[in-house]
Amino acid sequence: MVIYGLIGALVVTGVAIKVCEGRVPVSVSRAGILLYVVVPFLALADAMWRGWGRWIGDREAALFVGFALLTGIGTGVGYHRLLTHRSFETRPSIKLILLALGAMALPTRPLDFAANHLKHHAFADREGDPHSPLDGLFHAHLGWILAASPPDRERYCKKLLADPVVVFVDRTAVFWFGLGLVIPFLVAGWPGLLWGGLIRCGYHNHVTFAVNSICHTFGTRPFATNDESRNNWLLGLLAFGEGWHNNHHAFPAMAYHGMGWRQPDFNGLVIRALAALGLAWNVKRPSPALVARRHAEQNVQTAPD
Repeated sequence: MVIYGLIGALVVTGVAIKVCEGRVPVSVSRAGILLYVVVPFLALADAMWRGWGRWIGDREAALFVGFALLTGIGTGVGYHRLLTHRSFETRPSIKLILLALGAMALPTRPLDFAANHLKHHAFADREGDPHSPLDGLFHAHLGWILAASPPDRERYCKKLLADPVVVFVDRTAVFWFGLGLVIPFLVAGWPGLLWGGLIRCGYHNHVTFAVNSICHTFGTRPFATNDESRNNWLLGLLAFGEGWHNNHHAFPAMAYHGMGWRQPDFNGLVIRALAALGLAWNVKRPSPALVARRHAEQNVQTAPD
């Protein structure tokens, strides 16, 4: 019962800080961010202690996998490819669903995500990049969140501020995040909250962080870019296609990050399905000529003298 109360109190505190974001000191906001990092580990420790010697239950496993998939789509397809890079267009109702799922995944408002990510592309692995591993792997993975300045929405997301769907989800982001915890609890009680809510959040957090850190440090570089972005096959799988990061930096607006069957891209498959159903259009792809030119540029850069 003590651990229930502790984890519950920390979750409520984190949500309260997020609700009051912008009206509390920066140090308090950063403490709230730290809670979102620490609480999933406490939840995992509790789940391991209570389930020692037994495998995870079917309901808990289904909640973890189901919510990981849905919220992963929300982040990768909604927050990243649709909102930030405008890789395709869709109906307002589909946009609302995708962004709400993204808000369930991360304690980050969609406009903040877009502003930070566009700033990253503008200064990738140079001075001004919010999370380059050139400033240290820990900084790129997590430290930057605790030290970051407020996102510059006016500079990087001005057009998005006029989109009523985006503004609605941005204003209600804390509600959607909370809903992503409440639903698993209603389905399976405390174990549901642990696996479908908190542990799933921890998994999603660190996979997303790893795209910033690991995918700018370890992997392959098939395309010439002005940064250290790399394709990492493991994160290509774990992050549903977001780990084909050198591809993405070479062609930021393209909807499909995986290029060929050897680069599985689950988020890309979701966009393909939406397009096949007539729910996505103006799906952006780089021309074959541009792809060939970027390949050739990388071959020239890596050729021995």
